[in-house]
Amino acid sequence: MKFVDEVFIEVIGGKGGNGIVSFRREKFIPKGGPDGGNGGNGGSIFAASDRNLNTLINFRYSRLYQAKNGKNGGSSNKKGANAKDIILHVPIGTVIYDIDHQQIISDLSKENQTAILALGGEGGYGNSHFKSSIRRTPRLSTLGKEGQHRRLRLELKILADIGLLGLPNAGKSSLISMLSNAKCKVANYPFTTLHPELGVVNPSSSDSFTIADIPGLIEGASKGVGLGHLFLRHLSRTRILLHIVDISFENSKSNSIGEIVHGAQTIIHELNQYDPKLAIKPRWLVLNKIDAVSNAEKIKNLFCKYLDWNGPVFLISSLSGEGLDGLTLALTNHLKFEKHLMKTDNLS
Repeated sequence: MKFVDEVFIEVIGGKGGNGIVSFRREKFIPKGGPDGGNGGNGGSIFAASDRNLNTLINFRYSRLYQAKNGKNGGSSNKKGANAKDIILHVPIGTVIYDIDHQQIISDLSKENQTAILALGGEGGYGNSHFKSSIRRTPRLSTLGKEGQHRRLRLELKILADIGLLGLPNAGKSSLISMLSNAKCKVANYPFTTLHPELGVVNPSSSDSFTIADIPGLIEGASKGVGLGHLFLRHLSRTRILLHIVDISFENSKSNSIGEIVHGAQTIIHELNQYDPKLAIKPRWLVLNKIDAVSNAEKIKNLFCKYLDWNGPVFLISSLSGEGLDGLTLALTNHLKFEKHLMKTDNLS
């Protein structure tokens, strides 16, 4: 199924039914009182998060959603029937924006959350509603109200504990395939990843975490160059970013330690340009393809020196699997510690 993470839709709540003017007309009761019923309410439109969905593709082909109108009131004080509500099922992680008012309506980040997208109009009053001790025969009724009309943008931000980022061909697809159950396309050319991939890592029977890969970033990605800018939003919900760097420059005449440092700086710059909050998110360096170099430790030291990097660094080979156990253990322990801190904060 095609991955779609942003759509524009229009929602219209149903109009309320009209109230009516009516009087009782029964045998031997020539001047019966008012008995005009109220109109029914128009249908409303809701969104509900569904764990079985992972794309917004259904909204790509059907963009207008309009609830039905409520029925008009009837004689003998019969209230018009309310129209049925419409529920639009969306993936967990969907953020709903009101385009005209430029505000977030709801962020459906948990399972079975709901949000009101467009309220149906209330039904109008029949003349029996206006009866009083001084108004015995009111000839007044009101029309049903119009339903809400909204233009919305639905944006999916996938939920993952770990997010992978890096230049094209850094080895992100190979890494997520080795660590998790994700079946990613792996090839020796740029942009093999065309949409976010999500995998589950199970280091033990009691521990698991999710990991997401987005298309490789290149210089200018934050301004629309390449593919990665389309999916940078998916990194906003992650707890740790793994910055994957290909250090196999020894076997290439065109690359050098300076070039891979520049590539890493490019990624950091693009994060800052897209969203400064992403740039300050916990980020670990993962130096990949150590199987293709003669002295990975020396490269690591030079790389960190030139990049002025003091954070966590891991040496791995996503091809041979070297270093992956240590990386997985460190991620598991870090996420466990974060969960412990969250529980402690909630108790206090």
